Amino acid sequence: MNLQESGEMYLETILVLSQKKNEVRSIDICEEMGFSKPSISRAIHLLEDGGYLNIDNGGFITLTGLGKEIAEKIYERHKVLTALFVGLGVDEPTASEDACRIEHVISDKTFKAIKKHMKEHGLK
Repeated sequence: MNLQESGEMYLETILVLSQKKNEVRSIDICEEMGFSKPSISRAIHLLEDGGYLNIDNGGFITLTGLGKEIAEKIYERHKVLTALFVGLGVDEPTASEDACRIEHVISDKTFKAIKKHMKEHGLK
């Protein structure tokens, strides 16, 4: 399965939810993302089939090693890009929204350069 932006968003959402609470279910993802239960269910099962997450008999969702690796990568990009945009004077909601779009398409090379620049200039 070639992971699309939407798949990355689901994995990132599961990661963030799992940091807030011990157990994540489909309904939690519905509430967080604002999508319908059927849409979430379809996506979750595709991600499970792709080896990105597991669903136990109780309906609890956990990321696999691969799923967690991707989710952490995307979430790091989100945090760093949001901080960069806020540092440039963009308001937090707009910065976060823009980071959410860019985090899925920015190259590893460019992202690495942004992190280096921020570190060299004492930006967090």
